[in-house]
Amino acid sequence: MGLFDNMNKNKPATQGTVNVHQSTAYGNQPDNYYEEEAQPLSTTEANKLIRNTYILLSLTLLFTAVTAGIAMVVEMPRMNLFVLLGGYFGLFFLTNMLKNSVWGIASIFALTGFMGLTLGPVISMYLTVFSNGAELVMMAFGGTAAIFLGLSGYALSSRKDFSFIGGFLFAGILVAFLAGIGAIVFQMPGLSLAVSAMFVLLMSGMILYQTSDMVQGRETNYIMATVTLYVTIYNLFLSLLHLLGALMGER
Repeated sequence: MGLFDNMNKNKPATQGTVNVHQSTAYGNQPDNYYEEEAQPLSTTEANKLIRNTYILLSLTLLFTAVTAGIAMVVEMPRMNLFVLLGGYFGLFFLTNMLKNSVWGIASIFALTGFMGLTLGPVISMYLTVFSNGAELVMMAFGGTAAIFLGLSGYALSSRKDFSFIGGFLFAGILVAFLAGIGAIVFQMPGLSLAVSAMFVLLMSGMILYQTSDMVQGRETNYIMATVTLYVTIYNLFLSLLHLLGALMGER
């Protein structure tokens, strides 16, 4: 009944796929030569997954707040874009590799702690540049919490299937990500604001999509579900903060 309940359940497999590692050179196949198709989680298992995901998500958000606070206290400078991307993707892929082991817990805290270190300098900048910086940060925090709780609550209570928006979200996030890098490299404030607005919409859709996957039993690993929701919340907060700073910031 704890955080490790769903750790190794329902690993995906394809029905009729040859198990290469267990076959022999002369065609003498073992009994499990054809792997059974993985079944979606039962309602009980799905509820257990959802509970474990939100517990871990709460802990990682708290850990992010701690590391962000440390970064602010020591006045840590903003990270280089390539260091930030390298650290994020490196730790993300490490977490994905370790998702079915206990070490996946350590990896996800390493990832979220790192993201907290990147968040601290951003918040410090808003508190320094804008006279109403504290108000902007609190508004972004409140808006993020309201959007997440509202949309995830709707997906949980309605139990609707939002898998149909998966392709749109993937394409939209890819376009917004590349546009965001272009806005930074070529210093285009207007494009940067447009990207933030896109991310608010895309991250809202991702909350519905990921929560629906857990409700419907398609998501079987609470570590990766937590990573997805965490990154969604992180990007949603930064996007709202950027928009609020541009529209309501007082220097």
